[in-house]
Amino acid sequence: MNQGTKRWIFRWIHIVFSIPILGYIYDSPADTPNYAWAIRDVFLPALLISGLWMWKGHVVRRLISQRSANKTTRMKRAQELEA
Repeated sequence: MNQGTKRWIFRWIHIVFSIPILGYIYDSPADTPNYAWAIRDVFLPALLISGLWMWKGHVVRRLISQRSANKTTRMKRAQELEA
């Protein structure tokens, strides 16, 4: 999957999960306690994670790739020392 497709998926997740939050804001105050848990526990975390991933996902990917590269180099060095 190329980067454009991933960006498109995260963008649509972000847009779709923001729609219930708009309903929460503009709905009548008497109805909001009925689905406040869904906003608080499902939609807002998904919105935050997708937004942060679109904003700083390149940094996370770089850190993960550096960490895995360091791990494989340490494993190779340990194998060389044992041999």
